[in-house]
Amino acid sequence: MLATAVLSPSAAFAASPSLTIYNQNFAVVRDTVSLDLKSGVNEVSFSGMTAMAETDSVILRDPDSKVKFQILEQSYRNDPVSSGLMLRLNEGKTIDFFVREPNKPDHKVSGKIIRSGYGSGGRGAGQPIIEVDGSLRFSLPGEPVFPSLDDDTILNPTLTWMIHTPEAVKFDSELAYVTGGLSWKSDYNIVAAEKGDSIDMVGWVTFNNMSGNLFKDAKVKLMAGDVNKVQPQAPRDFARNERKAMMLGAEMADVVTEKAFDEFHLYTIGRPVTLRDQETKQVEFIRGSNVKAPKIFVYDGATMNYGHWNYYRGEGEYGVQTNKKVWVLREFKNSKENNLGMALPKGRLRFYSRDDDGSLQFTGENNIDHTAKDETIRVYLGNSFDLVGERRRTGYKADSSNKWLDETFEIKLRNHKKEAVEIRVVEHLSRFDNWEIKEKSNDFRSLDSHTIEFPVTLKPDEEKIVTYKVHYTW
Repeated sequence: MLATAVLSPSAAFAASPSLTIYNQNFAVVRDTVSLDLKSGVNEVSFSGMTAMAETDSVILRDPDSKVKFQILEQSYRNDPVSSGLMLRLNEGKTIDFFVREPNKPDHKVSGKIIRSGYGSGGRGAGQPIIEVDGSLRFSLPGEPVFPSLDDDTILNPTLTWMIHTPEAVKFDSELAYVTGGLSWKSDYNIVAAEKGDSIDMVGWVTFNNMSGNLFKDAKVKLMAGDVNKVQPQAPRDFARNERKAMMLGAEMADVVTEKAFDEFHLYTIGRPVTLRDQETKQVEFIRGSNVKAPKIFVYDGATMNYGHWNYYRGEGEYGVQTNKKVWVLREFKNSKENNLGMALPKGRLRFYSRDDDGSLQFTGENNIDHTAKDETIRVYLGNSFDLVGERRRTGYKADSSNKWLDETFEIKLRNHKKEAVEIRVVEHLSRFDNWEIKEKSNDFRSLDSHTIEFPVTLKPDEEKIVTYKVHYTW
């Protein structure tokens, strides 16, 4: 004999659901499903699934490993009842349509549904065709009035199991599965004083629930890192054409806590979070005050854009490009001593500066990658208005037979600010691996095997010139 049970979400949630959301637009959902099984084969339906569930990832188990049962069959339906679906189910039938017209009493007309205009999976199948009084209409004559639902119609995405158990048993099972449509990202708002090097930082987590399901008072964890997830080779329909991936997690605390997890970082939200379908929600997860973040000025005269050093090894002209822009950056260490120290997930940093009247002005933004604690973050904010650089090559001599090359450069810097500044002049010595600075006007420091930096301090309205000669051998 087949026993049948239908579990609504409210009946199934003996405990709050828990989520581990990844910043790659997928999540692992965990629910408690109360099962009351008879001896033999039972049909159990659970209507609390998301619309983007990966059903081949479903795990249904006894968390205590005491109950013996076997899942003989599992099916998933994601075509919840709608006006379009009801039109399709009633194709070939005659139903009433409720008609409202201006300055006329409301009335009903009967029409035969020739074509619903509703496609499988929500995809359109053309205009509806309704026959009214022997004429065909390519639109609905009014609001359709449908007969009652049959037993095979679903209101929400539903998972159905055929479960066999040798004896009657009642227990709370654990349901876990991977779903698309749940994502999170981090954003950081930073306020800097008009003068000085300190900043205040507030970090937000933004949740986006497009899964087709409500999660009420959920325990939420966030996984940061680049988790590998196999992607489908061919595009699928809109409900599945999202990025997803797999892993597990659990609980939370009063503030967001963070810990290393495998090769990733796991953040726990300290209070239950309700995520409604189609909702975007933000939760504060980090706050730091008086963070030391000095402003840095960098002149990289051979690079046209920040972070894009792009030379061509063409003979003679290699490495002689020039620009006049001096970059503005903020640099701070993500350490406990600097009033931070939590591993920061990738996200956007927005900088504001406080004006002398107390108002906030937006001064730039940029993205950071996942940043471990005690690492230094350097953020490019734009180009300085009052600082100017010029770079030109003043000498070039090569002897290919003896395998050497000399090159001389001149860099001019001008400060039109009202205060003194330090500009870091960056030069890339990348023609050949072996190089030596033969002449220099200023001391420099090596940043790596092919990059040097001249720190230059300029008074207000002062111009300084940096020169150097580099000798290459190969």
